[in-house]
Formats: sequence, structure tokens, C-alpha cells
Amino acid sequence: MKKAIVSLVLLALTASLAVAQAPVVAAAKGKNVEIKLWTHDDANRGPLEKQFIAEFMAANPTVKITYSSYPSGKILETLTTAFAANQGPDIFNVASGSAIPFLDNGRVAPGNYKAVGVKNAAELEASYQPGSFEAVKREGDIYGMPLELTNMCLYVNKKMFAEAGLDAEKDYPRTWEDVMALSEKIVKRNGQIITRRGFDFRYDAYPNTFVPMVEQLGGQLVSKDGKTAILGDEAWLKVLQYVKDFGPAGKNLGSPTYTAARTEFDKNTGLVAMSFSGLYQEARMKASNPAFYNSKDWMVVPFPQWKNSKKSVPANYSGHYYMVNAQSAKLEQEVAWTLLNYMLDHGEQYLEKVAIVQPTQKLDQSAFYKSMPYSAVFSKDFAAAKIVYVGKGSSRLNTCLKEAFESVMLAGAEPKAALDKLRKDAQAVLDSED
Repeated sequence: MKKAIVSLVLLALTASLAVAQAPVVAAAKGKNVEIKLWTHDDANRGPLEKQFIAEFMAANPTVKITYSSYPSGKILETLTTAFAANQGPDIFNVASGSAIPFLDNGRVAPGNYKAVGVKNAAELEASYQPGSFEAVKREGDIYGMPLELTNMCLYVNKKMFAEAGLDAEKDYPRTWEDVMALSEKIVKRNGQIITRRGFDFRYDAYPNTFVPMVEQLGGQLVSKDGKTAILGDEAWLKVLQYVKDFGPAGKNLGSPTYTAARTEFDKNTGLVAMSFSGLYQEARMKASNPAFYNSKDWMVVPFPQWKNSKKSVPANYSGHYYMVNAQSAKLEQEVAWTLLNYMLDHGEQYLEKVAIVQPTQKLDQSAFYKSMPYSAVFSKDFAAAKIVYVGKGSSRLNTCLKEAFESVMLAGAEPKAALDKLRKDAQAVLDSED
């Protein structure tokens, strides 16, 4: 009985300490403040953020926060419709490539630096990894807080390498030429159907992985002034030819018609030896296949480069930002920024329970982050990376990229024809956004 009482007391103390950690917004004392927060669905993140919100409301009893989530494919449409009617939420979440229209239309409030516990934008930036605010920075002000930013490195199945007579520790690919050669050694087929892939691309991430391949050779998706699309024909043609050679129209080493490589990799069923993904993939692997996660049968290596790369370019990163509605009253904005700072100051919990990486210096230097296998590989690549293109028409440009690369890989189009069409379509996107 005494043990039970002690346990209850400890639980009560723990709860009170948790509430005490949440900041009190002095300006909101005695005032009823209602905050609406809209975000995309996440079965794991939702409960965690609701917990932080409950703690925040306990510390600020006159503040009411309504948390609403929407399917990932619908959140942007829902937000756009709401803002068009001037009925947007106080806090909202958008992908990095979708932030620009909200900024351009004056829908986003600049950071309340005092509310997030810093003196100015520079101090806030210094607490994050370099480049973390590039998508939401305008004229020295910051207009959003990163929920997550993700770069990709190469996961390698060491056992599958060994089965092909290779030593992953020595033979892992440093170059794109290595990727192709290793894939040819590892691949197995039943007729034209691939039954074992050495490597396959991340086909939902053309800006993250394919564009850096071009940039390594000196090409660009969009010029620095944002007016011209597709620069450096030689670079684009080489990458398009590589993709054609890799796919069914060439050496038949992989294709977007197969199950995503990272999904098969986690299963460790011998179907995929190498795949691209972020650090979050480790947490997914640990949850879905703990035996494989805890084994010595996998490793993570840096993003490959070309043998004749003009510059070293790792995978581009992308993610999501929480932003504050510029139309909300000043008090609501202050409460919103304070809440965001409190929620997002739990990077370890987001990584452990939701498998997303917040690019803070605090998380990067934490013992928990460093304890994750190969986290140093991701950190090193991220430090040299940049965010995916987030300028005019970014989502439409992604569609253009997908069409171009799949035309050479699946339909066997000639790289020159695919490049000409890509340039025409991409330029039309930029011109239509003026």
C-alpha cells in the first residue's frame, strides 16, 4: 500500500514538473485566447503534439488550442481554400516546396523572436543547422519553424553484398559508376522481371536525388535569378542517359514499377541491396524489423558522386515548416510562436516516437542522436547540402522532372528529346508564375 502511495506521489510530481516546463505567456493571463492549429495527418506525431499542447494549456489556463489534422494530400488544398476566404488557422504546417505562395501572398507572420526565446533572427538561425530556414526567410526575417528537414544517404545491405562475393565495407559505392557496376553484379531476374535489385532510385524524390546528380556535373534546375530553367545541357544529358541505361529500356536494373526500394530494404528479404532514405528510416526499420536493425548486416554511406564531378553535391533536403497566420491578432501570434517553440523543443521525442529529424544544434549534439547508427553520416552530408528548389512553380517543376526521367527510363525516349521537352515545360512553368 505504501509503495502504491509513493508511486502515485511520484506520478503527481512528474506530471507537475511536465506542466511546469511549459512556458507561461504573461500577456495572455486573464484573457481568453483561442488558437487553431492545422497540420497533416501522422498517427504517431498527433498524440505527441497533443501531449505538448495539453501541457501548454495547463500552464496557460485561459488559452484554448484546437488541433486539427488533414490527409497529407489534402492539407494544402484545405489551407489554400481557407486562406482565400480569410479564414486560415493561427498555426499551419506546409511542405518546404509549398511555403512560397503563402509568403508571397502575405499570409505568414514574421517570427516573434522574444516569444521563441532569442534576440533576433540570427540567434534563432544559430540554434539550427545552417540553411534550415532558407525556404522561409525573407529580407532577414524568418517566417516559419522547421518541423522536420530530411536529407538522404545510401543504405547498404552488407549480407547481400557478401552473397554476391562483395565486401560492403570495402566495395560500397562512392560514385554513380560504382552504383551501376555493383547493381549489375547483384541483380537477378526471371526473364525480364527483376527478382533481386542491387539498387533502385527514390522515385518520389526527383528534386532530392536526381537534381543533385545534375548539379554535381555543373547543371542547374533553375538559374540563380529564377528566370531560366534547365541550364547545363551536358550535365542533364549525362544523367538522363544514365537513368535510361539503368532502367528497363537499358540494363534493366530497376524501375518505378517495383515496390519502393526502402520498403523492401527494411524487410531484409533479399530483394534490394541498396536504397536511399533519411535517418528516419532507421526508426522505421527498428519498429518493423528489429532483428535486422540490431544486426550487423546493414550500413549507411554518403550520397554518391560522379567520377568526374565538378563539385561535391550531396542529396538535397526537404521537409515541413510550421507557420503563423499574419491575420491573427498580435496576442494570438505571440501565443502561437511560444507554443511552437515549446513543441519543437522536444527534438529527441519527435525522433524517437515519430521518426522525424528536426535540424537543431541541440538535437545534433545530443547523446540520443549520436547513439543512432550512422547519424554522423547524415549530419556530414546535411552540412554540405541545400534545400530542394522552393521558388516559383516548384511543385509543377517536380512533375516536369518526373515526366522527363520516366520517359527515358520506361518509354526509352532519347535523352536529347526528353531534355528539350523538359526545358520547354519547365520554362513555361517559370514564365506562367510571373
